Amino acid sequence: MPPVLFLLILLGALCSPGQAMSREEKQKLKNQVVEMFDHAYQNYMDHAYPADELMPLTCRGRVRGLEPSRGDIDDALGKFSLTLIDTLDTLVLLNKTTEFEDAVRRVLSDVRLDNDIVVSVFETNIRVLGGLLGGHSMAVMLKEGGQHMQWYQDELLHMAKDLGLRLLPAFNTSSGLPYPRVNLKHGVRGPETRTGTETDTCTACAGTIILEFAALSRFTGDPVFEAHARRALDFLWEKRQRNSNLVGTTINIHSGEWVRRDSGVGAGIDSYYEYLLKAYVLLGDDLFLERFNIHYASIMKYISQPPLLLDVHIHKPLLPARTWMDSLLAFFPGLQVLKGDIRPAIETHEMLYQVTKKHNFLPEAFTTDFRVHWAQHPLRPEFAESTYFLYKATGDPYYLEAGRTIMDNLNRFARVPCGFAAMKDVRTGSHEDRMDSFFLAEMFKYLFLLFAEPDDIPFDVEDYVFTTEAHLLPLSLSMAPHSSPKVMKPWTPFDLNELDDSNFDWTCPNTHLLFPDPAFPRILREPIRSAVDKSCPRPAPYREPGMGRPPLRAQDFMANNPEHLELLRRMGVSLIHLKDGRVQLVQHATQAVSAVAAEDGVRFMQEMMELSSQQQKEQLPPRAIQIVSHPFFGRVVLTAGPAQFGTDLSKSSTGVSGLPYSGCSEIANAEYIQGHIALLQRGQCMFAEKARHIQKAGAIGGIVIDDNEGSSSDTAPLFQMAGDGRSTDDVTLPLLFLFHKEGNILLEALKEYREVEVLLSDKARDRGVTLSLMVPLCSSPLATTPTSHEPIGQSQMSTLELGDSAPEEVSPVDEDTSPAEEVGAPKEEASPAEAEPAAAQPQEGRDSEKPEEDTDSSSQSVDELLADWQEDLEAFKQMEKDEL
Repeated sequence: MPPVLFLLILLGALCSPGQAMSREEKQKLKNQVVEMFDHAYQNYMDHAYPADELMPLTCRGRVRGLEPSRGDIDDALGKFSLTLIDTLDTLVLLNKTTEFEDAVRRVLSDVRLDNDIVVSVFETNIRVLGGLLGGHSMAVMLKEGGQHMQWYQDELLHMAKDLGLRLLPAFNTSSGLPYPRVNLKHGVRGPETRTGTETDTCTACAGTIILEFAALSRFTGDPVFEAHARRALDFLWEKRQRNSNLVGTTINIHSGEWVRRDSGVGAGIDSYYEYLLKAYVLLGDDLFLERFNIHYASIMKYISQPPLLLDVHIHKPLLPARTWMDSLLAFFPGLQVLKGDIRPAIETHEMLYQVTKKHNFLPEAFTTDFRVHWAQHPLRPEFAESTYFLYKATGDPYYLEAGRTIMDNLNRFARVPCGFAAMKDVRTGSHEDRMDSFFLAEMFKYLFLLFAEPDDIPFDVEDYVFTTEAHLLPLSLSMAPHSSPKVMKPWTPFDLNELDDSNFDWTCPNTHLLFPDPAFPRILREPIRSAVDKSCPRPAPYREPGMGRPPLRAQDFMANNPEHLELLRRMGVSLIHLKDGRVQLVQHATQAVSAVAAEDGVRFMQEMMELSSQQQKEQLPPRAIQIVSHPFFGRVVLTAGPAQFGTDLSKSSTGVSGLPYSGCSEIANAEYIQGHIALLQRGQCMFAEKARHIQKAGAIGGIVIDDNEGSSSDTAPLFQMAGDGRSTDDVTLPLLFLFHKEGNILLEALKEYREVEVLLSDKARDRGVTLSLMVPLCSSPLATTPTSHEPIGQSQMSTLELGDSAPEEVSPVDEDTSPAEEVGAPKEEASPAEAEPAAAQPQEGRDSEKPEEDTDSSSQSVDELLADWQEDLEAFKQMEKDEL
């Protein structure tokens, strides 16, 4: 059956019992989507271009090598104006033809693809190659219309082929699976490439190539690209687990052995399944549909537990691999719509919608009882994608309201003067200085299509297939002449026992026949809504304290106590001071004064690890510092570390609001602090001691700013400030901690505006009742001493962070493991010697490298910082005018 008909049958609409949205209301929401896109796109062009991405909090471009490294996340950046290329076909869809023509000219004149830089094969393929091909498709369509792009001579296609040739060296492996990274100038071989030594890649990374490479082959007539993409897919299929018909998350590109054997539909695997089905849609090859159907049957048998989708082990598919889900699986209901399996799509989407309403956004990961597991949200579009496809399949206006919720939350919580900022923590509403290119490439496409009427769209979207990055490839490519190259690996026919009738369903069922009762979707949704609403956090399990009682208990240890340090020395435990202010504990039994002391040292280290593990389970969530005075009005939210003492902000309905001030020892000029929030510098004394001093002076709260220049919550885990070893019941005011970078934002606001009002709370909120206070003029240096700790594998070693009061490291997420660590290959257990430098490397997202020194922030003058703020404010004022 022709692929075109596949989509036309699929997208039949269904009347719904929900209250229909008027055409005027849909038009209003569609126009609002366009305004939001303009806000994001124009700020990228004004403040970031030709950089790859916009940093919306600091209103500048992210240039790789000039900003602190974020590890694997930065592999998407290749100094090729990523956001502009990723946005090309979005401009056409939103009827911005003039802007599209200007953007194409900029790409042709400004973008270079021969940079000596190592990039992700996967990200470069879906974002840049896909963006160029989508742009080419739009340019050809407009040119054929006779009004626009009459000068166009396939220049974007030539660039796409150039990029495809630069990606091909990554496929030079015995298996045909590509290396995860490639040097755009030098390939993968040789020392100058700085890559080619990797052994593992994720299943999605190797299996999400076929659409772009096949389209490139069929546009250009060169079959080599499609051949390599097919070979990679063939190899993955051959390596599936034959009993469960599932694939693992990470595979060795040379041996084909599964490195990580957990299987799901989220991060690491997601788009592999998507591309099997869409390759059939685009190319019309039955082989892809047969493979997808076999995989899909296993997914529904083992992974799908409606409305949940839980990872399992490929060899023991009845054994769950984890009790949480990641946000990337939000694409799956949309894929189920393309498959024609609407009922589970409705159920899973409803679960995701209720989680979204519970936390404003989908957290990067959440538990089966819908609590936050990883708190970040980088403005991912997958939930909007599934919302659009479900609306197309059912016609139910309920999904229009879901789209309105997405838009309202973006405008309310993520919109900043220079664009839209990713959420660093959905619990507090704090921001991260990033706006990924996929936000412009995908989010606004799906939201626009959700609310647009057919006559609002400049072409028929059903003539195209959406790639995983929402780039538009014409279905006519299935009819494009192409020569099949020599088959590199013959395809083995399916065992008949693997197949049933569903494997030969070449079309999707018509939704009119699926749901004769128009109330059916609502009946499916209601029990799921109730399940999410009634869920509540489970108490952390009790853990037995460590056995044995050495002379010094880990819970009593303070790094600034000379007696404690002497006891450690006698037990053979030494401290290593790290550059970032932390200290590392290492135990050498041979250096203990006696065998008994050595045993005490071993028990101390074990107790320290146990205490760290227990404290991590009992950790407080991060808090928020929100600048609420003019001209910020709550738009700037800073992630802050909590204290184990003082006011519990999670139990305060309004938070504590006021103007910051500084002080440390007994305050001589208390009249300046009274009624204010004291601004404190880290160092020289305990956190609790600072709190007592400012409380005695009449302060209503305190903010401690890190004195370690360049520190940032972007590259280091936050920690909670503990007490000073004695009762802290006398401390009743709230105390929060800011890293140096976030603290500087607050300080620069004070320099620019003599009165700055902030709100200390458990999460960002609309501006409530606040206090109008004076700005203090003097400051005094403050203090530091004891410590926080984290275990280092099985070696007898523990890492502590030198802080003002034994601060416990607290990540903005619920576990130490970052999303990328779960997606990528597991790291080998380090020996003590190897673990020492690793302990000093904070991780964020997929970052596994030590961040580079942020020389820019240390060398930037006050005038430059103020200029950045002025740009920010001007953009905000302009936004206010636009809204009015």
